[in-house]
Amino acid sequence: MKRLILLTTVLTVASYVAACTNFIVGKAASVDGSVICSYNADSYGAFMSLAHYPAAKHQKGDMRKIFEWDTNKYLGEIPEAAETYNVVGNINEWQVTIGETTYGGREEMVDSTGIIDYGSLIYIALQRSKSAREAIQIMTSLTETYGYYSEGETFTICDPNEAWMMEMQGCGPDRQKSKERVVWVARRIPDNAICGHANQSRIGVFPLNDKENVLYSKNVIKYARKMGWFTGRDDAFSWKMAYAAPDFSGRRICDARVWSFFNHHVKGMEHYLPWALGKDPDAEDMPLWVVPIKKLSVADIIQDMRDHYEGTPLAIDSTDIGGGIWQMPYRPTPLFFKVDGKKYFNERPTSTQQTSWSFVSQMRSWLPREMGGCFWFGNDDGNMVAYTPVYCSMTELPECYHTPGADDLTFSDRNAYWVENWVSNMVYPRYTMLFPSLREVRDSLQQAYFQQQPEIEAKAREMQPAHMQRFLNDYSVQQAQQMLARWKQLAFYLVVKYNDMIVKPEENGQFLRTKYGLGATVKRPGYSTPYARQLIRQAGNRYAVPEEK
Repeated sequence: MKRLILLTTVLTVASYVAACTNFIVGKAASVDGSVICSYNADSYGAFMSLAHYPAAKHQKGDMRKIFEWDTNKYLGEIPEAAETYNVVGNINEWQVTIGETTYGGREEMVDSTGIIDYGSLIYIALQRSKSAREAIQIMTSLTETYGYYSEGETFTICDPNEAWMMEMQGCGPDRQKSKERVVWVARRIPDNAICGHANQSRIGVFPLNDKENVLYSKNVIKYARKMGWFTGRDDAFSWKMAYAAPDFSGRRICDARVWSFFNHHVKGMEHYLPWALGKDPDAEDMPLWVVPIKKLSVADIIQDMRDHYEGTPLAIDSTDIGGGIWQMPYRPTPLFFKVDGKKYFNERPTSTQQTSWSFVSQMRSWLPREMGGCFWFGNDDGNMVAYTPVYCSMTELPECYHTPGADDLTFSDRNAYWVENWVSNMVYPRYTMLFPSLREVRDSLQQAYFQQQPEIEAKAREMQPAHMQRFLNDYSVQQAQQMLARWKQLAFYLVVKYNDMIVKPEENGQFLRTKYGLGATVKRPGYSTPYARQLIRQAGNRYAVPEEK
């Protein structure tokens, strides 16, 4: 996702200090043979509903208007396809799933005359494709025909059998002098591997003659030569070094999230820690993918989406003053700041407060397609939500994920984004105090969804396709609405239990009262010991109580 702050340096890559995270799991690397991919849509202040594009038939001559996803700016129109497929969230009825992260790349490559931006490209491809390979063909042919309006982008493109990563950039706005509109490269992730990208271009040198696993534009090397960005042999061409070479920000702020994902699932990632730390110019780059030591589940990927670098040298220090009195593993934006003329940065983990929505998509080739695609969706920071199941055949959305009248400036207690943000924004500044209560509710709901899934899907398999679709649709709506109701209860509970920075005692799930009917004596936890020490180091003896003589 874009809506980013751009830091440019002369003749080098544009660096982004925000945006999204994608993780990818090949079908032989998952516990049940699913292809799995995930996405955090991270954009400051963004309000997003669960997308839905119903299946449709179109007449010859029908046109589709293109509005930029990030700004709603009108860009132009293209012919509509004769048939389009049902899309819910970022998955379609054929279980094709597409995610993205923006890396920027060379600023002069942006085509301001292009008609199709990255967001529109995703949803057009989902409406028109039955497989990941077809989605790649559609996305590249559309941008080659109509121009690519956005900056450099990495796309995750998956179906029940294959997982791909594609990177794309425009060829600048001067269409009068050149017919070149876009450059791109796509690599298939091996079935037994996991991969990730997080706002830094990841594809380096790639095989030129492996048509089964590597696809690329005819001009991918020629364009870089023409622009003077590459002079070596073709087989030494590196996409990212030519078009989006990583700088400190690209490594520490972006690739570090991928490093942490790999670190959870393979041994030896300390070898690549210097790369993730970003300060050693000679550090060895990470591999594009790794083979995990054990197979991963949807639950594993959901946990990865909640990562704050715990247990690593990049862990956000909850004992320093930046975490506040109650030691939150989050830091304010912007990511870069200056003090007395010196520049500093905040760590940027996968879990971040600016996540608007998040998903983990589960694609299963052995099931009827109406239920094979289960799109686990959350409408806030992945650490602060329970992901609810949304089946790919869904045609009627839960009200909480598509609430009339709610938007980025209009609160609604019927809307999941706003209720979940209401809760998370209570928790952030009082993290160690409030988060355990949220985590208990979150994990209880998440485990219930996982436990129900086999039984629900066994029932669905006994039904005819139309009844299966209706049954799964109703189930998805029910779980989302029940989640919202439980989250409202959590909000009320947090207000009562932790009002005015105290803690009200409970027993067996009930607040305690005195024998006279009033609330029992509250606890006043005060500062944690690490924070108190920080405070006294800063304040000196200002708050010291004189010793009695």
